[in-house]
Amino acid sequence: MKVSIIGSGGREHAICHFLSKSKKIKKIYCIPGNAGTSSISENVNLDINNHLEIKNFIKKNKVDLVIVGPEKPLVEGLVDYLENNEIKVFGPNKKSSKLEGSKIFTKKLCKKYNIPTANFKIFNNLNKSKKFLLSTKYPLVIKADNLASGKGVYICKNKYEAIKSVKEIFGGKFGKAKNVLVEEFLNGEEMSYFIISDGKTIKSFETAQDHKRVKEGDNGKNTGGMGAYSPSRLINKNLEKKIINQIIKPTIKGLGKLGSIYKGFLYAGLMIVNNNPYLVEYNVRMGDPECQTILPKLKNDLLDVIMACCDKKLHKLKISWNNKKSLCVVLCSKGYPDTFKKNIKINNLEKLKINKNDYLFHAGTSIDKKEVYATGGRVLNFVTVSNNFLSARKTIHKNINKLNWTSGFHRKDIGFKVIN
Repeated sequence: MKVSIIGSGGREHAICHFLSKSKKIKKIYCIPGNAGTSSISENVNLDINNHLEIKNFIKKNKVDLVIVGPEKPLVEGLVDYLENNEIKVFGPNKKSSKLEGSKIFTKKLCKKYNIPTANFKIFNNLNKSKKFLLSTKYPLVIKADNLASGKGVYICKNKYEAIKSVKEIFGGKFGKAKNVLVEEFLNGEEMSYFIISDGKTIKSFETAQDHKRVKEGDNGKNTGGMGAYSPSRLINKNLEKKIINQIIKPTIKGLGKLGSIYKGFLYAGLMIVNNNPYLVEYNVRMGDPECQTILPKLKNDLLDVIMACCDKKLHKLKISWNNKKSLCVVLCSKGYPDTFKKNIKINNLEKLKINKNDYLFHAGTSIDKKEVYATGGRVLNFVTVSNNFLSARKTIHKNINKLNWTSGFHRKDIGFKVIN
């Protein structure tokens, strides 16, 4: 069969890599893809925001399945559009994607169905929010309501940081803002929990922990993710039961009451406080770079999992995992997440010897006349699967040092809570 993957990041390269192992697939198109996907698929330079252009390509090339990787096309209704044109798509519809597209939508859903989450307030203008921020207790969390590429969250220690945050949000830093969300600060430890759903059946799709902050020790600005590891050290059977029963099931049920069947991956960003889960946010797709750490542990043919979901036969499938540890370190362009140079050549890629337990997933890269260039802030994802996190990290650092890309940087402490 023919498959098309929408997206160009490390997540999409990882999905492409593992789908390419399936004997049932004869052709993969990546729209638009990156330098890494170009070696295992055909990259197609289309605008992923142009639904008509994508539909015409899919129809013309008789593609059997479309997998939507990133959040923006999901939130903008690409799944609905393609399904209305009788194209099989893996990913949630526009209504379900509001879980990520609007943090306020999710908060209201939590309130209605008693889903544990931080207490919150919603403000629709700068003056009202400033008035509250001048009289409340700190620390607290301020969030942009709309999509912000993982960067629209501020942890504020005082009123000065808080007021600066709301000014940036209402000032349009993450697009036009009608509202801002102010939350209580939960003192716990973060965890990412993934499920896959076909609308009827929910199955766990492993756990992970990412490192959002740009500097060592989880300091500095928020980024799209500097690295991740799987599984989370926090997961246990009792906690997982609470996550499913108190958070995931009520969410799927709530969406059902709104007339929406959830199909695809769902990523719950959680805060764990005394072995109790609180929902921080939802992502309506696999995380990036969490996806890159989780898929190497999957024993099933990834295509079988996705098709079972699309065909509402997930209940018939047993999803199996190896019990290894997986760790990812992201190599970024110098200056990220602020200003960085683009179209910088990456040498020495051919010198890397990637073993069977090692993976190199491209993110912000492009290829021109067989030369690879960095075009984004997050450039390469180095992943290793091992018996322990320390040996995985050592292998990754060895590979990054061998590459010796002087225009990049990485965090050297990814996984420090499970290693130290």
